[in-house]
Amino acid sequence: MRAVNTKQCAPIIYALLQLIIFYAGLNAVKGVWPLPHALTSSVEQYPLNPQTFAFDYGKHSATQQGCSLLDAAFRRYFSLIFPDYTAGRWTEEFLKCQISAFVVTHLPPINLYLNRYMCVCLNTGLETFSQLVYQDDLGSYFVNETFIEDFPRFQFRGVLLDTSRHYLPVHAILKTLDAMSYSKFNVFHWHIVDDPSFPYQSRSFPELSKKGAFHPATHVYTQSDVRRVISYARMRGIRVLPEFDSPGHTGSWGKGQSDLLTPCYKGGAPSGTFEVTSVFPDSYIHLGGDEVDFSCWRSNPHVRAFMQKMGFGGDFPKLEAFYIENIVNITSANNKTSIVWQDVFDYHERVGRSALSVVEVWKHGCYLCKVRQVTKAGLRVILASPWYLDLPGPTHNWARYYTVWPLAFPGSEKQKRLVIGGEVCMWGEYVDATNLFPKLWPRASAAAERLWSDEKQTSSVEKAFPRLEDFRCKLLRRGIQAGPLNVGHCKHEYQGV
Repeated sequence: MRAVNTKQCAPIIYALLQLIIFYAGLNAVKGVWPLPHALTSSVEQYPLNPQTFAFDYGKHSATQQGCSLLDAAFRRYFSLIFPDYTAGRWTEEFLKCQISAFVVTHLPPINLYLNRYMCVCLNTGLETFSQLVYQDDLGSYFVNETFIEDFPRFQFRGVLLDTSRHYLPVHAILKTLDAMSYSKFNVFHWHIVDDPSFPYQSRSFPELSKKGAFHPATHVYTQSDVRRVISYARMRGIRVLPEFDSPGHTGSWGKGQSDLLTPCYKGGAPSGTFEVTSVFPDSYIHLGGDEVDFSCWRSNPHVRAFMQKMGFGGDFPKLEAFYIENIVNITSANNKTSIVWQDVFDYHERVGRSALSVVEVWKHGCYLCKVRQVTKAGLRVILASPWYLDLPGPTHNWARYYTVWPLAFPGSEKQKRLVIGGEVCMWGEYVDATNLFPKLWPRASAAAERLWSDEKQTSSVEKAFPRLEDFRCKLLRRGIQAGPLNVGHCKHEYQGV
């Protein structure tokens, strides 16, 4: 049986994914989430037997057995497709008409290290297939004949977690990565440090977490923890994007490395508060640059003297632009790509924007006006403004995140191609491991479909609701504590309570 036909994966976008499942069955699946670009299903039912079912590589596939990414994905999705499989419970009659294999064909070599927006194409096919398998009342597994043609609408589909305002245990981050893969998110934006705490345990500057974390032993991410998160994400086709925000949001830095910060002055003497003047280096990084309070710089005579020397006068936004432009240039010189918050774009009106690469639009109001402005300047955009899930509001109100139209601004096709995607943001003032999952899921999945699926096919909240409700039940069965959308129940309720 040939079940998956995957064309060449591109480094920036997914290739066309064709999922062909032979045999027909009862139309018992409410739908797939996110909705594929084309899906045609039959109405007959054919069984799947977990005793003999197996994933395999096609004869002509360029990637064969031994590829750690795919072998691990096969094992993971076998368990997801047959969650309550118990050996020995299948009848002889059932064995005669089962589908024996799900075979990957024409699969190109897989880049073992995810590059920029590169993802493992196969993961999306396995996820789609897993959602098409269903059980009858006796627990037998079935699948319908289905043809799917699928690819993501946007390259960048991210989830931001803030681990500074409340520390999130590693197991909670890994579980989030699982849930992200089910919704076909492909970027984990790790806002790892901020004013409240510095949980990242640096090899070069160990005092940063020793003095800046909530607790130097229990509330830190060791180098081993970071490697584990990155590896876990990579196996699920997810890129980890770290953010060390500067020059604002750096109060925790000075506790362990005071020489990184600019002393604030009061009455001609240092007052004991700080603002950062250096950057934490990383490979592929979000440089931040938002919400800078200039009062500290304004109070420091050395900063003011530097500004006079540079001809900045009293223009502190120009000083920040100078700072950001320098660290962006350093990043570029090391063949890295930087992402900055939209504040940096605004400040760069003063000194030019040639060094900027990707701008993340986060401020509310007319956010599409800003998207238009940034793309008109020829820069790429990530949209976050409409997907702040930590903001007040009922957790079941998923429709407000679904009815977002990222390209609904007047502009050229060239401008709209510069909108590379968006991300869901879960800031941590009132979020920790106790309430993370019901606040994040399934509302984040609403944004996931907007970033993955064809806009015209997914414009109706009413049509989307049954699929999302069904997907929420799938999340529960997979151990994700997703919040309810309305009155009702799932056949398999969450088992963790």
